[in-house]
Amino acid sequence: MNIAITNGLLLMPPAFRAGLGAWSRSDGTSGSPIWAQAANASLVPADQDFGACLEIAKEQTTTSLRFMGETPMIPGVYLRVSARVKAVAGALASVRIAGWAGNGARAAVPGLVTTGPTAALTSYGEVVEVSAIVGVGRRAGVDMAWGAQPVYGHFGLDLVGANGGAFRIESIRIEDITAAFVPSLLDWVDVRDYGAVGDGVTNDLAAFLAADRAADGGSVLVPQGTFFIGGDLSIESPIRFKGRITMPAANRASFMRSFDFPTYAAAFGDETVGMQKALQALLGFTDHISLDLCGRRVDLTEPLTLSDLAPTLDGFSNRRVIQNGSIQAKEGPAWTVGRASSVGTYNPAQPFLLTGVANVAAIEIGSRVTGNGVGREVYVNDKNVATGTLTLSQHLYGGAGTRSYTFERYRYLFDFSGVRELSRLNFNKIDFNSGRVASGVMLAPKGEMIQFTDCYFTRPVNRGITSIGRGCQDLLVDNCQFISNDLDLPAQQRTTVAINVNANDIKIRNNRFVRFAHFLVANGGGHIVSGNHWFQGDGSGEGLRYAGLVLTQPNVQTTVSGNYIDNASIEWTNEHSAIPNFTGTEFSFGGLTLTGNTFLCSNTAPWFTWITVKPYGTGHFIQGLNVVGNVFKALFGNVTRIDRVDTSIADLNYSQMRNLQFEANTFNGIDTYVANPLMVQVTQNTATSVWTSPALNGLPFQGWARSVQSVVTETALINPGGARIDASPTVTPEIGAARRQLRLNWAQPLRGRVCIYARMDRPQ
Repeated sequence: MNIAITNGLLLMPPAFRAGLGAWSRSDGTSGSPIWAQAANASLVPADQDFGACLEIAKEQTTTSLRFMGETPMIPGVYLRVSARVKAVAGALASVRIAGWAGNGARAAVPGLVTTGPTAALTSYGEVVEVSAIVGVGRRAGVDMAWGAQPVYGHFGLDLVGANGGAFRIESIRIEDITAAFVPSLLDWVDVRDYGAVGDGVTNDLAAFLAADRAADGGSVLVPQGTFFIGGDLSIESPIRFKGRITMPAANRASFMRSFDFPTYAAAFGDETVGMQKALQALLGFTDHISLDLCGRRVDLTEPLTLSDLAPTLDGFSNRRVIQNGSIQAKEGPAWTVGRASSVGTYNPAQPFLLTGVANVAAIEIGSRVTGNGVGREVYVNDKNVATGTLTLSQHLYGGAGTRSYTFERYRYLFDFSGVRELSRLNFNKIDFNSGRVASGVMLAPKGEMIQFTDCYFTRPVNRGITSIGRGCQDLLVDNCQFISNDLDLPAQQRTTVAINVNANDIKIRNNRFVRFAHFLVANGGGHIVSGNHWFQGDGSGEGLRYAGLVLTQPNVQTTVSGNYIDNASIEWTNEHSAIPNFTGTEFSFGGLTLTGNTFLCSNTAPWFTWITVKPYGTGHFIQGLNVVGNVFKALFGNVTRIDRVDTSIADLNYSQMRNLQFEANTFNGIDTYVANPLMVQVTQNTATSVWTSPALNGLPFQGWARSVQSVVTETALINPGGARIDASPTVTPEIGAARRQLRLNWAQPLRGRVCIYARMDRPQ
């Protein structure tokens, strides 16, 4: 806005009594004839209407009077040129304001309107005022719109019409009247002009709505002050805040054309409240699709708890996006972890229910449950105070009984646990900066297609992304980085978990996970884990290493491919089973494919293994596992083997193993080559009809030698007499106490060497 540009500039021409040398008889340019030399002009010292004035005897059809001073033409500035004129004798004529436009080369700018409206002088002695408005812009009320080419003008008036009359002219006036154009120049309205008080008490809702209607395509300004809004507010126009608003927590503020975090932070004068209100509007069935943080950091003093912001919201499944900024937790009491303990009774016949919970009212939904018989990452999904029951996110493996349980409620930057169902919410390019104060995101109990893309989870104090139910169905986590709060701790002391899921079909792709206790604890099936790098080592010599990926459903239909798995293992359990013993009515361990991964360890205890199966009940076996095309490498000390069964609770049933493929893998720094089928050589130096192989420790999970795929002679078979014999043996599997040997039975005593492809399973 250029209203102040003319401050300090002398726009007003000098009065005629100062002399007529500054007044031209033509266009006002330098060298043009001046009125000081004209015989038909004189100064009148004391006119009764004008005081000192100029009198002209009109001798030409168009008699011109121009100020020879150069009046600047400034973009955004509008000038009013005016004069008072009267006829005193002779023929009557007409009068108009006129000007001459000059460019930077001091030449006339052609093609412009250079005259204002014409006024007739119809009687002697009658004072007539003529005026015209000149400016760069073509706006309503501007008589001479000159555009940007002219840089100055010479202004005055013309007497037109019949000659022979005498006319008196008061001094020419040139004034800055830009203020008259302010409403159209600024294109905004002020809410105070429509009744807003701004005292923090008076309900200014109606005034805001009236200003919005009056903006008519322009914008709304909220000036300094505190404006109370006693209801839902929806502003269609762009809006700008110098002051701030307050409103009840349950009411929404929707800024339809200014929907971004900086506007909400300015509107409420507080980043936490601004983010709360923006999130409330985003999930409030408005036209908002994306909440842009505009590259800003949002400092939160408390969790963004959706159920507090929208207590009537039961479910939301329209696509929404939160993007482009940082969410940072600031220390304070709102992040304190809630803790409770209680006795409860578990019955596997109601596997998701904990009954007889003594102080159920004190236990928060979303609390993590720990205690005897509880697997990892079990959460309170719901509660019923009247019946004293808790609904759990997973089954408990400990069997029926009454036990003591502990409940910990972590605090999250985004907490959706209080909404029954939330789907299709996307986080894009967000830095969840928990700062060792808060956890990241807690999902709703139900929902699907929640997506995190190009995000950072930095130092979550307890958890990164938590699912307390099936709100993780089809969860997508792509191109993100998770940095643990436990970076400086030995592996055995880490407690932070990056992600847990309970539902099916999650995709974890192209992410990086740094030193968590576990990067993913996953129940459900149909998962794809690809292109990730997770590493969990430390500086300890012969250090302990733990599971990065924990699969808690036996039959998982899961693919783990193209990952870099560094100083961490894949642990496969059935800890989320209410009946952990194999009953014959369900699938046992199967459906897992590990292909094209790089497995690395360093400075590791030699008993470390990258693939661990841990049954939480008896009778289980593996009925489908592909470990194909992977690289296993140990640095700074060998490890014994790549695989094992954790028998701390139960062992596998090796007699039922089927459909295991361990092949085309590469081993470096591994003492035992593991494959299925496993190629072994049996050399018999003395002729005998019974050959017994050494123990086949290279079979996966040190399984039994259950079958032979082929037997190929590598040397001639020689009988005791030295003659070459063509023969083939029969094979007896599962020989020896450990059942890891094979017996070859020949029709006669023979010596020589054979190659055997042995298996620890029977494909079915």
